[in-house]
Amino acid sequence: MSQKPIVITMGDPSGVGAEVTVKAMASLEPKDRARYAVIGDKPTLERAVAACKLDLALADFGGAVPEGALAVIHVQVADLPGKFGVLSPACGEASFRFIEKAVEMTTGGEAISIVTAPINKEALNAAGHHYDGHTGMLAALTHSKSSWMLLASPTLNVLHVSTHVSLKDAITRATPERVLETIRTGHKHLKRMGIANPRIAVAGINPHCGENGLFGREDDEQIAPGVKMAQDEGINVEGPISADTVYYRAHKGAFDLVIAQYHDQGHIPIKLIAFDTAVNVSLGLPIDRCSVDHGTAFDIAGTGKANHVNMLAALDYAGKLAAGRS
Repeated sequence: MSQKPIVITMGDPSGVGAEVTVKAMASLEPKDRARYAVIGDKPTLERAVAACKLDLALADFGGAVPEGALAVIHVQVADLPGKFGVLSPACGEASFRFIEKAVEMTTGGEAISIVTAPINKEALNAAGHHYDGHTGMLAALTHSKSSWMLLASPTLNVLHVSTHVSLKDAITRATPERVLETIRTGHKHLKRMGIANPRIAVAGINPHCGENGLFGREDDEQIAPGVKMAQDEGINVEGPISADTVYYRAHKGAFDLVIAQYHDQGHIPIKLIAFDTAVNVSLGLPIDRCSVDHGTAFDIAGTGKANHVNMLAALDYAGKLAAGRS
């Protein structure tokens, strides 16, 4: 394992990101906690520690961090509301700056990977940062041509051809070339994670994959050619397969990965079976990033009630990614 830290971005200062982060860190043994550093607003983290009634010391990263303390990289942002549960452009600005700092550290070799707590897209855009979420923002900050969202869980892994776009645009974006690149990206990632010959299934975009044109030609004209090109490259992939059965089959062990054609087609099954343990992983970037798969939950932020199980799952996955780079 590299001695460089895994950095955790705190997310929106008004959301539950600070809480799930400090709860997860407090649950670790001191020796394990030492591999992480949190990028965020230190006063907010202190309020989260108090709200959760934790015995967790915070220390500035880069100095002599006492044993058991959590290292914090404080990023100063003006006009933060100073309380939880508030939709604020200042919090959107802070979310952006935390991620910007994390990218700077990982691309500069100071950190090995990133784990992100949730941001609020409305606050982010109100601050003038017009991204569809973490994945698009990270692609822009790393000057990446393309990026993909993988949702990973113990029994089901789903990689999306498109995510935060309208259903109409998602159908347009499902070109043979994009389908091929998505399959390639998933195949490469699973091999890195130790699966020698990944079994990949590609979900159809129409009911029953269009029933030979009865319900549309998109599966025949857009999805199937991409699958065929991947098969010609020697990738173990099948499809298109009707989306109403493929996720069940994968969940039961028939496939290591399902390629979903659009956001809800992939998110709904994985959130149904692994709501608290699924991890959001960005692929196609020059850096490693994974995240909790939940939102800012303004309604419970600051109460100490936020569940940190998903953050622990994200930290575990980040550790596996880090091991793969060492």
